[in-house]
Amino acid sequence: MLQFYNTLSNQKEVFKPLNEGRVTMYVCGPTVYNYIHIGNARSAVAFDTVRRYLEYRGFEVNYVSNFTDVDDKIIRVSQESGLSVQAVTDKYIAAFYEDITALNVKKATLNPRVMDNMADIIAFVGELIEKGYAYEAQGDVYYRARKFTDYGKLSGQAVDDLELGASQRVDNLDQGKKEDPLDFALWKKAKENEISWDSPWGAGRPGWHIECSVMSTKYLGDTIDIHAGGQDLEFPHHENEIAQSEAKTGKKFANYWLHNGFVTVGEQDEKMSKSLGNFVTVHDLVRQEDPQVIRFLMATTQYRRPIRYSQMSLAEARTNLDKLRNAIDNLRFRQVDALEQALSAEVSQKVTDFKQAYIEAMDDDINVQNGLAVIYELAKFMNIYSEQAQVSLADLQLLETVFLEMTAVLGLEFTTQAGDDDAKIDQMVKDRDLARKNKDFQTSDALRDELQAMGIILEDTPQGTRWKRK
Repeated sequence: MLQFYNTLSNQKEVFKPLNEGRVTMYVCGPTVYNYIHIGNARSAVAFDTVRRYLEYRGFEVNYVSNFTDVDDKIIRVSQESGLSVQAVTDKYIAAFYEDITALNVKKATLNPRVMDNMADIIAFVGELIEKGYAYEAQGDVYYRARKFTDYGKLSGQAVDDLELGASQRVDNLDQGKKEDPLDFALWKKAKENEISWDSPWGAGRPGWHIECSVMSTKYLGDTIDIHAGGQDLEFPHHENEIAQSEAKTGKKFANYWLHNGFVTVGEQDEKMSKSLGNFVTVHDLVRQEDPQVIRFLMATTQYRRPIRYSQMSLAEARTNLDKLRNAIDNLRFRQVDALEQALSAEVSQKVTDFKQAYIEAMDDDINVQNGLAVIYELAKFMNIYSEQAQVSLADLQLLETVFLEMTAVLGLEFTTQAGDDDAKIDQMVKDRDLARKNKDFQTSDALRDELQAMGIILEDTPQGTRWKRK
């Protein structure tokens, strides 16, 4: 029985979607003013894994993740670079797609942009004013947080504590406009030389929190199944989304709130962030490291737990991924001489047991560590079976299918891509085997050395010589 840890209730809950067999899921996306670092990518990978598991369990997932393309940071980059806001955001949205594609993150059902939804945002703010939840002040519009009686329910904080924190964060200019320090901006009056839109309250642009409320309700409905994002968004962003959305619709905004853990760096487990300057961009990293290794590192830690990024953790991920690659390569190699036999009772039962154990592990709030343990056991069984003198093609194909289904949930791919020189290598391996058979060791050794120089690893097996690239 699938369960998620719901931040709203601070406990695991059985997952019951609004509509049987279908899931609506909204994930807060990036602010597109720079390349994403692996801390940003953590959220994309974490909830891509959640989505993939939901699909593995038979759900149809409508997955929406936004782009924030109007923001102070974007405006600053625009002014410093001399590019328009549109040019800046177009550049980094294209880079985002390139980077997450490298990490094998499935494209969202929809990636709405703030700029494309401005009329809906203005209308949403207008309704909050009409209902008395918001007010205009000198061209700005603020939300009356205290009027929403459940304010603080997601983060579990008392209103008085939130007020104290808000008082410390608000500058004097905003303080003079607000009725209450706890109130937050829905619409910001335009400053000189800033991008802006006309509204009933004058030229301006939306506040950050209102954007996701509008796009979630517009594209997925007033109530959705899952709302997700990083732990740092729990307050104030998600708290404010709830207040705005539920005040406007009178309905529960989201039934399940999922928050992913941070990526940390160094022995002190410092949070990775652009502001601290300790970040590594995915754009750079995928050019230095196998993207599947990076995906393995991030997808094989349960989404709520932190990930420590280091060269050591990457090396460990690389080693463990290679073990899985070897297991599937061993299985595929034996298909060449496999017997055309019916599926064996032993393998059939083993597969049933592996699938049951995998689902039991992953149903527990997407516990990928336990799910991965099952995959390792499956890989071990595949290796043992592949070493048998005689193997069944039906058994091999079933084991491969189940292995690929389980690892696909983690976003891992084990494709065999032919290289331009594969035919040449195959012939060289055959020539080496023939030379060895004829005891022509000089030729055999020369071919082996040439293959090694080409980055080819040779493995002598009872079924013949196998080769693979380093």
